Amino acid sequence: MVGQSPLEPSESRTAVLLEPFVHQVGGHMSMMKYDEHTVCKPLVLQELSFYESLPLAMRQFTPQYKGVVSVHLKKDSLGNLTLIASPSLQTESCGRRDNPIGDSSVTIWHKCKWTTSNSSENPLVKWSHTQLTKTFKDSCPGKMLLRTDLQYHTDSLLEDANGNEAERNSYNPWGLHCHQQHLNRMSSKHNENKLHQFLLLENVVSKYNYPCILDLKMGTRQHGDDASEEKKARHIKKCEQSTSASLGVRVCGMQVYQADTGHFLCKDKYYGRKLSPEGFKQTLRQFLCNGNHLRTDLLEPIILQLKALLSVIRKQSSYRFYSSSLLIIYEGQEHKEKDNHLHFCKSNCPTSHTRVDVRMIDFAHTTFKGSKCNHTMYDGPDHGYIFGLENLIKILQNISEGK
Repeated sequence: MVGQSPLEPSESRTAVLLEPFVHQVGGHMSMMKYDEHTVCKPLVLQELSFYESLPLAMRQFTPQYKGVVSVHLKKDSLGNLTLIASPSLQTESCGRRDNPIGDSSVTIWHKCKWTTSNSSENPLVKWSHTQLTKTFKDSCPGKMLLRTDLQYHTDSLLEDANGNEAERNSYNPWGLHCHQQHLNRMSSKHNENKLHQFLLLENVVSKYNYPCILDLKMGTRQHGDDASEEKKARHIKKCEQSTSASLGVRVCGMQVYQADTGHFLCKDKYYGRKLSPEGFKQTLRQFLCNGNHLRTDLLEPIILQLKALLSVIRKQSSYRFYSSSLLIIYEGQEHKEKDNHLHFCKSNCPTSHTRVDVRMIDFAHTTFKGSKCNHTMYDGPDHGYIFGLENLIKILQNISEGK
């Protein structure tokens, strides 16, 4: 029955029903929403090793690590698939986190349902329109223009090869796409009793009403030390054919709130791979444009944070951040500080420091001296990552100067 809890009475006191994270704009691994301030993702030992030994200087530029939780797949008699987290089964590393998640007896679930498609051509899991709309409204308060055709197909692009907008969505479909693939992989490979370990991480966009997010794949090399020869060749080719080789950075995903339409304009990794250096610059400009004007007020705080990160990365000897991403985030809802609501803005609106954020994410292929999963030892800082940061800062400075 629709609306019925997928949890058994004995489970509901401790279990958390995970929902797709609607603000995932890049990557291939599914991010899930655990609670308002916490997301989770499938655990990779190399990434866990990074978070457990994170240098103090890097903590302001990475999501806070909150521990590990056990997750299992649940399927009801109608074929509905859900992911259930069991806080009571958290591993020991959870006890070492700085800010423990609240009382695990509080069930965080929104009765979201997924059903397996009957189509043999598209054996993905589909959301119902009602539940996706509700989840997005919960995540983005305010008057949103929500379309009714919220179906996403793996072969559809948000922008076609000629650069024309194929869709204007009020949500970003990429996270749902990743979630669909992940659920199907899990259901085909494992039974329901199989416990999977997930990393618990800070939701870095939880403080934003309309989070504008740019996901940038950093560095001139993307393959990890453990990559097969086939995978290595594939990643090298992607870098050579994109701005990764020429600039050390490429667009991996984006959502930017358009104040004139109330929609998020979305781009995915396929769009980013096709960009020339000039196209990359124009996409950065587009990321800072709200449909009415260029948000020049954001350039200085973004550049300052990128310079601070650059200073930190230069000092991290032996680290190689292969295939990691950099998120640039800002609040898409502008606030005009007029006299009649100046007090409201001062107490409720993001300041120049909080309205912009820069965070490194995705460390499944990061290696460093002392890592439990170390494959190769490197000396000095990650010059490919530094090259990308320097070019990113230079391009943003040129935009700031009107070039």
